[in-house]
Amino acid sequence: MTARLAPHEFDISFFAGEIWGNRAVTLRVLRLFLAASASALAIVGISGTALAQPASAGAPVIAPVPGQPAPITPSTMNPPVAPQVARPATPAPGATLPPLPKIDVKDDMLTPVPAAKRQLSDWRDALALMHARSTDLATAYAEVRRAEAQTRTALSAVLPTINATGSLPHQFITRETAAFAGAAASETSTLKTPQSDYVSGNITLSQSLINVQAWHAIGTAKKNEEVQGLSADDTMRTITLNLATSIIGVVAAERIAELNRVGLRSSLEQREITARKRNLGTATGLDVVRADQDVANARATLVTGDESLRKAREALGLALGLPEAIGVPPTMKLDDVLGGAVHSCPALEHQDDRPDIAAAKKRVEVAERNVHDVELSFLPTLSLGSTLSTTTQNTGSAPNTTWSVQGVLSFQIWDGGARYGALRNNRALRDEAGYALEAAQRSVTIQIEQARRNIGVAEASLEVARQARDLASQVDQLTRISYQVGQVTSLELVIAASSLRQAEIELALREFDVVSARLAALFALARCTGAS
Repeated sequence: MTARLAPHEFDISFFAGEIWGNRAVTLRVLRLFLAASASALAIVGISGTALAQPASAGAPVIAPVPGQPAPITPSTMNPPVAPQVARPATPAPGATLPPLPKIDVKDDMLTPVPAAKRQLSDWRDALALMHARSTDLATAYAEVRRAEAQTRTALSAVLPTINATGSLPHQFITRETAAFAGAAASETSTLKTPQSDYVSGNITLSQSLINVQAWHAIGTAKKNEEVQGLSADDTMRTITLNLATSIIGVVAAERIAELNRVGLRSSLEQREITARKRNLGTATGLDVVRADQDVANARATLVTGDESLRKAREALGLALGLPEAIGVPPTMKLDDVLGGAVHSCPALEHQDDRPDIAAAKKRVEVAERNVHDVELSFLPTLSLGSTLSTTTQNTGSAPNTTWSVQGVLSFQIWDGGARYGALRNNRALRDEAGYALEAAQRSVTIQIEQARRNIGVAEASLEVARQARDLASQVDQLTRISYQVGQVTSLELVIAASSLRQAEIELALREFDVVSARLAALFALARCTGAS
């Protein structure tokens, strides 16, 4: 039995069969379908405000028939669309931007790193402390004193020497013999042989008359004193540069730590704004997670920066010779450090006047004199000696006190080849000293040229970093405003904030690079005398 259809139902299979059975009808249906699709697309493209308007009072209302589906109306064909709110245009880069809302955020990590227990007052204080506590400088001065002692040792070879000796012998095995005395040998006495229990003493004086090698060694020792003095000056230059660099490092670390806290505060404020927008329904959970990620990155940067600050303070303490962290007060300006460095280490006109180069030249002279010293050892020497002796021993007819003077001529004929070996060794050392001087001159030439060029490079890098910071700040501000009106996503907001923090840190580093470059150029051709 065939099922009957309701008045509002129809047989789909029958309708399809009838259509596809007639080609003309099929083409007509396709044309109607395409026309309806175009009309639907045109309706969708119309502004939603027209569709959202309520029906006019005069429009007829079709009541639904009981038992039948609701009649098709424009409101059922296209659901109401909320009126679109016109988005504000993105502010131009040069336009005046409205101030961002101030949000009070609190966080334990916003508290600055505690100040060091000990603070420097000024450059003179730092320099005086370094002079008193530096082990490198104390070692250099000890080498100077050692060279002076060697000079005194060399001088002793040409000065007279005086030696005194005394003795009191006692014999345990003796033999007694009778001794006759007098004209008739009538007087006898007992004599112990060997004699015992007597006192003897002598004083010996020796003076070198001709010893060319000894006099030459004195000149070599004085040259070595000059070498050690120049080395001490170079050590002073090195540790003074290290001190100035350490002070700049602390100031830079303080500045970066401050910037890190500014960045963390900005991230926390943006996190609070995002959370409020989510509560209002204008932000998603993904936006909040991205804001939390930005806060976490800012915290990580802050932790690293704080540790760098602590290490910089400890490095300054080591530069001053103290096993503790030393801080730099805000009142200590970098210009004061530069001015104090210029006063302590005046500039030189030529690189050969630099202490390390001058010391290398003196080492070549010392090595050459050492070669000549061995050559002089082949010459003979002439010395004068004198001895004064006395004894309580019975010397018979000889006097108990004697005084003698003698001249001694010494000439070493063969020593097994020791002097020839020493000669070859000193010649090799002379060549090494010459090579070291040439290498030092090359290195200093490049160092001075690079130091002078680095000033321009540092200043150019500073200008680029300043421009990049300005652009990053502008991008961050525009991104924040655009995010508040819904024109950009939270990802762009996080990227802009992170880029600004990095640009701020980069700018601070480049500023201190300029100061460091000027210091390096100053100390590349300077000599520090220890004056404060």
